[in-house]
Amino acid sequence: MVAVMLEELRTLALFAEEGSIQKVARRLPLTQPAVTRQIQRLEDMLGTTLLDRRQKPPRLTPVGLEVLARGRDILASVEALKSFAGKTEPEGLLRLGLAHGLSDRGVAEAIANAAAMFPKVSLRLKTGWSAELVDQFDRGQIDLAIVLRAGGNDDGDACIGIERLGIVTNEQARQIPDLKNAAWILSPAPCDARQLLLAALGDDGRRLSIAAEIQDPTMQLEWVRRGHGVGLMPMRLFGKQLPQGVTLVETKSLDLSMQVVALRSPHIHRLAKVAQAIADAVGSVVNQPG
Repeated sequence: MVAVMLEELRTLALFAEEGSIQKVARRLPLTQPAVTRQIQRLEDMLGTTLLDRRQKPPRLTPVGLEVLARGRDILASVEALKSFAGKTEPEGLLRLGLAHGLSDRGVAEAIANAAAMFPKVSLRLKTGWSAELVDQFDRGQIDLAIVLRAGGNDDGDACIGIERLGIVTNEQARQIPDLKNAAWILSPAPCDARQLLLAALGDDGRRLSIAAEIQDPTMQLEWVRRGHGVGLMPMRLFGKQLPQGVTLVETKSLDLSMQVVALRSPHIHRLAKVAQAIADAVGSVVNQPG
């Protein structure tokens, strides 16, 4: 009886993540009728209605949301008990979300090396803008989200590093550009660094002139070097020396730093060690001296 209820609580949690019976069936894998029967059995055991089937697709009722929250606590406790009583080596699937602004070679190598220390763990990596990754984390679709936030926010222990940005221009520029009236080479909206720049420049900054929207930092830098506009880049990408043909614009009056924040699910007990290793590895890349 207990084992059956645990399986059905897992199915309910998957439904909350995926939003449809069809997607849950693909994840398990089971047939759609089998998934429906699992949820109906849970409703019968609890004597309540968990799904509002008048809506298409069905949605969790208020009682269903409460059962989901308590069910996740139960499942987490069971996983913690398994971890304590049995396996010492982490295994399973870890779903990692990484902000676009951190998706470069140095960070990729750090994540790959950290994950390689846990051969029984399968890493599912996806990149995205920070806001969308946080939303997916809140929905339980990501176990570990490493995102960027404005440097002024206090994220406490979640902060694993500071991403310092710099404004770069063509080395042959005759004068320091007027940043509010310059032509900008930036990543497409809603780029985290672009939003920080807008806030740093004030309301007038919302009328920035965009010369190019390029997500790849290598191509952004090449476009800056060729004199097509001014760019905003993570300083750690340059190491100790700027590339030839590019110079840094002095911006002492602007705060262009962002916190690198690692959001960890409390329900990944056996994988917590893996999440910590990956977060530490990314932090070491971001915080290395330039």
